[in-house]
Amino acid sequence: MLHAGGTADSNLCELVETFARHVVAQTEAIWRGDAKTGNRHARQVSAAFDKLCAHGDAGRDALAVLFTHPSMDVRTMAAAYLLRHRTREAVAVLEEAAKGQGLIPFEAQQCLLRWKEGTWALDPG
Repeated sequence: MLHAGGTADSNLCELVETFARHVVAQTEAIWRGDAKTGNRHARQVSAAFDKLCAHGDAGRDALAVLFTHPSMDVRTMAAAYLLRHRTREAVAVLEEAAKGQGLIPFEAQQCLLRWKEGTWALDPG
């Protein structure tokens, strides 16, 4: 899915893939009604993002590749985490996702609402 360049690029790609994998696993756990497993995957998503942020803007920029991921949940989660850093693109992803019905569109709507209210805080910078 992602390119592998030098060591830093490979590490960033692995972290992005880890982020995406755990988002998918979290969604699957939620649909099964397994909150404990869902929460475990949510912590892994957050941990992957923290590790990406340790690389500064390069780490955040690497996550933006997920804006075009085939899974809406992965696209919207990446957008939610990147609202401060890649605002225009992230808002566009969330607005598109928010048009639908169901859990992920609802989450996208709530994320946009929190952003507009000024209470969003996934990546304080």
